[in-house]
Amino acid sequence: MEGISILTLTGRTLSKTVETQIGKSLLQIAQSESIDWQFNCSRGTCAKCRCIVEEGADLLSEVSDAEWDRLGPDELDAGYRLGCQAVVEAKGVIKAINKTYF
Repeated sequence: MEGISILTLTGRTLSKTVETQIGKSLLQIAQSESIDWQFNCSRGTCAKCRCIVEEGADLLSEVSDAEWDRLGPDELDAGYRLGCQAVVEAKGVIKAINKTYF
């Protein structure tokens, strides 16, 4: 469906569906929507904002160097991203769940 722009983010205890915001990271959007998305550094080094992108991975920025350094190839292949590094680049349906290691 052309023009559909829906983002569903699930944090530790809260889930919200909002309008996607092109140019913002999943973490930035979660913070602006008061979703309890875990994070420490917001630079891609702590990996606390790790998430699984269940839908719409192709609408996000390419995997960053920080993600290559922090996440294993198996995690990246499975759809894991760092919320602070995954930036929305196009409209569409995106679903992501915060899945921290700890």
